[in-house]
Amino acid sequence: MPEILYKKPTLLDIPAMQTLVAPEIESGVILPRSNDEIATNIRSYFLAMEGEKLVGFVALHIHSPQLAELRSMIIDQNYRGKNIGSMLVAKACEEGSALGLKEVLALTYQQRFFERLGFVEIPKESIPEHKIWADCIKCKHFPVCNEVSLIKTL
Repeated sequence: MPEILYKKPTLLDIPAMQTLVAPEIESGVILPRSNDEIATNIRSYFLAMEGEKLVGFVALHIHSPQLAELRSMIIDQNYRGKNIGSMLVAKACEEGSALGLKEVLALTYQQRFFERLGFVEIPKESIPEHKIWADCIKCKHFPVCNEVSLIKTL
């Protein structure tokens, strides 16, 4: 298998990002993000590439000087189980640590994956309120959410 390279995206990567994440948005696993929203936050993303093919990405969204959230993480179905997600999380956490963040939050259906990476479950009530109103209210599952909230100290 060719090598997976990790990089920051450009605005030209947005169509491929939208194509890759579309099935998970349709199923309600990932919240939809408009092209404009992705463009505004393009610096928060990390891409996993096999040659010219986008095979995964994640965003590190900063909520405060202490806290960021991993969001919109997706790995191409054909590339899952190959450590790509772990590498994307590591890249995002490295950047968060370099920026001076203290904690990284993840809201997920993949609890065991994040626990293997050092995240621990926290009560949803401890999530910053602006997160609930800014993002969760857009979800088709709101207010009945089955996601688990986890946090990692950097």
